[in-house]
Amino acid sequence: MKRQRAKKSLMYLLVWFTVALFSLPLLVMVSGSLKTSGQLTRDPYGLWPDGWNWGNYPEALASLPFLVYLSNTLLLCAGCVIGTTLSCALAAYGLSRVNWSGRRWMFGLVIATMLLPWHITMIPRFVLISELGLYNSLWAIVLPTFLGDAFFIFLLRQFFMTIPESLLDAGRMDGLSPWGLFWKVVIPLSKPALATVALFQFVTTWNDFGGPLLYLSDPQKFPLAYGLERFVSAYGDQTNLLLAAATLFTLPMILIFFLAQKTFIQGISTTGIKG
Repeated sequence: MKRQRAKKSLMYLLVWFTVALFSLPLLVMVSGSLKTSGQLTRDPYGLWPDGWNWGNYPEALASLPFLVYLSNTLLLCAGCVIGTTLSCALAAYGLSRVNWSGRRWMFGLVIATMLLPWHITMIPRFVLISELGLYNSLWAIVLPTFLGDAFFIFLLRQFFMTIPESLLDAGRMDGLSPWGLFWKVVIPLSKPALATVALFQFVTTWNDFGGPLLYLSDPQKFPLAYGLERFVSAYGDQTNLLLAAATLFTLPMILIFFLAQKTFIQGISTTGIKG
């Protein structure tokens, strides 16, 4: 009994140590965003400011078109989440619950594309986007998400494989077509997995820097990630303002995780491993 308690206490201690270790950079960033420039120079890593300099935040917001960048980012996130979730769910359904010749070979080919780094397809994708007349448009970033993503297809396909076949047979007996089974049986039972995909894609789009750098040239269309880089170039010597802007950029992701962590964990833990 004592040994079990000791193991449990050691486990909790290890968890708290890991949490503190990974939270330290975030705490330094938030603390630095509330310091003056002089205090950051004297004590850059101190976690407790001498005075709470909240003026860094409005000054940082006034130094860049934050609302323009934020609206562009939210539009990109909404479009990319819809495109990825819809396309990957359809592809995963076809690779898991629709019987057709060569299904396993096609699934293997989809998984193989995960080995290709983004840099290999960067130039062909840029040429294609340019030929379609979508350069310097938010559609250049949103449209490719409607073509699916190998990792998300794999994630949803594995989840769809865990749905009991008896439920699909019951739907077929009620006269549902494969399309009806998808919308009325598979999708309602897969909300945790779909929410996980949506959350992953939202975070990816929110943090995306390479896409806007490659496809956008109009500052009025920049998202926050690219706008923050331009802020660094313009105000790199004002570290307190830079940390304030970085905190504003990071805060929505933290809030979304805490609000969606239950659904996120459920989606990950219930994803099956069937082949």
